[in-house]
Amino acid sequence: MTAQTLKLDDIKYRSIEELLQFVSINKQILNIQLPWGEEVMIQPKTRLLPLPILDGYIPQGWKDAIYDESV
Repeated sequence: MTAQTLKLDDIKYRSIEELLQFVSINKQILNIQLPWGEEVMIQPKTRLLPLPILDGYIPQGWKDAIYDESV
């Protein structure tokens, strides 16, 4: 994901809706430099892929086997 840095003065007259659409459509991180030196980062949320479904099973009593102190 690419990043773009803008100063607060550069976005002063742009609407928040326009900025959010820009970030979402371009899949780009937007760093906004504040006058006192700090930066605010706006980035799209990354979508996680679903976990695979694996074949197998968990045997009965697995918890007892793990926590059995007699072994």
